[in-house]
Amino acid sequence: MSAQPPSTVELELEFARQHAREHARACLAPCPDSLARRLALAREKQWVRQALKLAGEPGLVLDLPCGAGRFWPLLAERGNRVILAADPSQEMLDHCAVHHGDDVLMRVRTFQSSVFTIGLPENAVDCIFCMQLFQYVSDSRHRMAMLREFHRVSRDTVILSLCMDGKVMAWRHRRLAQAASQEVPRILFDKAQVEGEFREAGFEIVGHRDFLPGYALRRLYVLRKNT
Repeated sequence: MSAQPPSTVELELEFARQHAREHARACLAPCPDSLARRLALAREKQWVRQALKLAGEPGLVLDLPCGAGRFWPLLAERGNRVILAADPSQEMLDHCAVHHGDDVLMRVRTFQSSVFTIGLPENAVDCIFCMQLFQYVSDSRHRMAMLREFHRVSRDTVILSLCMDGKVMAWRHRRLAQAASQEVPRILFDKAQVEGEFREAGFEIVGHRDFLPGYALRRLYVLRKNT
């Protein structure tokens, strides 16, 4: 196996720490009950279900990095689906054990792992589900290292979340950052570049699903491993 690119461990650990802080704040905050928030959450569930359907409703899914297990209840909706979940932070995995009910936890098998060196053999799962880390990785070397490890471990598909440039919200995002004299906080991916990286890593693009087509930044890609 090739060596990890520089700073991949630091990248993962910093992401895990940041995600843990954000989730802790979310747990302490009152549950949002606005209509807009409820509609957004409903759309997100529909969006993820569409991607899973496009991936062929995989039976054995690896959620990596899983963070607080936000999507476990949705992944568990399919009764015969086996869910593996890994995260570089053992603290986050321990938090998951008290954050979710027994009905969800009994469906999920957790283990500590890096996305760059996944502790599973080749072709171990039907699908790798990555909703967290990839969209924050700015260095193409790190993205390629992730994609190649995903290619090794998945026997069929990968579902990735990222933020796309060229949308209405991308223009608004830059304008707000410019007005505040700040760097654009999100990584906005160029379609040609990121799709080229997918193909270079050995995947074909099955399709994608936008959160709000033409407007919102978020996109889910469904990739299939070339044989």
